[in-house]
Amino acid sequence: MARTPHDAVAALLRRTPLPNKLRADVWDAFNGAVTPEELAPRLQKLPLAKIVRASLWDLKKKHADRKDAQVLPRESKYGLGGQTMPAKEPKAEQATGAVSAFIAEHFRHFNAATLHDAAEAYKAHLAKGGHMLVSLAGAMSTAELGRSLAPMIRAKKIHAISCTGANLEEDLFNLVAHDEYERMPDYHDLTAEDDLALAKRNINRVTDAGIPEKAAMTPIEKAFTTRLERASDDPLFPHDILYDIVRSQELESQHQGDPAHSWLVAAAEVDLPLVVPGWEDSTLGNVFAANCLDGTFNSRLIKGGIDYMVELARWYQKASKNHPMGFCQIGGGIAGDFSICVVPLLEQDAKIKTEKWQYFVQFTDADETMGGYSGALPNEKASWGKLPPDAPMFNVKGDATINFPLLASIVMGW
Repeated sequence: MARTPHDAVAALLRRTPLPNKLRADVWDAFNGAVTPEELAPRLQKLPLAKIVRASLWDLKKKHADRKDAQVLPRESKYGLGGQTMPAKEPKAEQATGAVSAFIAEHFRHFNAATLHDAAEAYKAHLAKGGHMLVSLAGAMSTAELGRSLAPMIRAKKIHAISCTGANLEEDLFNLVAHDEYERMPDYHDLTAEDDLALAKRNINRVTDAGIPEKAAMTPIEKAFTTRLERASDDPLFPHDILYDIVRSQELESQHQGDPAHSWLVAAAEVDLPLVVPGWEDSTLGNVFAANCLDGTFNSRLIKGGIDYMVELARWYQKASKNHPMGFCQIGGGIAGDFSICVVPLLEQDAKIKTEKWQYFVQFTDADETMGGYSGALPNEKASWGKLPPDAPMFNVKGDATINFPLLASIVMGW
């Protein structure tokens, strides 16, 4: 079925970061005008970028006489088709990096266009003073996504992270033992006997990456346990312990990786707000649980999920007073759902008036038919009070280890 101009306007407004009130005013102006000439002065009164005005004018022209016109903002000719539009103004700053230029030229339709639109909307969200929380599921640290995340953190393109316990520790594992990791490009062909042989060598496989247990995990476990032994009665967040390990530089002589590629090092440098739901499901979490079983430590020594949720709620309340809040979800799972739920928690459960997330993008290869969070489409979150229905929402399908670095390239201008 062909899209009507009204469908195109709705799509344009969804992907253009605008305050809700302004979106409503634009919609009313478009539908209240019969001709392009009537629409032009109405648009002039609204605080819109000229490229957006031009796109709306073109759509009205298309509606009026069915002549060809451009729809997407980045394809607009700044008033193509009418003399009543303002003269051309210089184009917005263009990305200068080779990757950004390639994406701008070639990522024009379907999932590629969604990725491009999501990246441009991410930039626009930051440009208006927005903050961005990134959630990390899966084994993104083992995939070395820190090469994209670390520079974004240092450039203040990321303002908080919600991650699994595995992603928290595995970034540090990789930093310490990078050169001893084993890559297995033929992992599809490995047999159970092959994996058993890896286990006998103390190599723990994550898809194509073999993590050397003694070189990667043992030094971190020792530093972690040492801090628990000298801890006071005040419970600690797991990430604060790892921050302290990084800042102490006690493992610096063992670094085989580049700290510039470590998102945890970057986060520790700026004291980035971090939440780690389900931390128990990690190597260090398992070690701590074992120490609690044998009586070495009291389980209350480490703060858990409720403490993280309370801390997240306090951070969100403070940050959202002065900044529109955005959510970039890599994968799904507990790292994503835990942190995005802070809005309905505050609004519905704590009865505190709260601004919802104003931008959302997810990177996933999961299917929505199974009822899981990782495959849920963005608009489903509106039914839970997590997102307003008119927020820019993007569902980028495919491998996050490919697609997120591409978005990062646009945001960083690489």
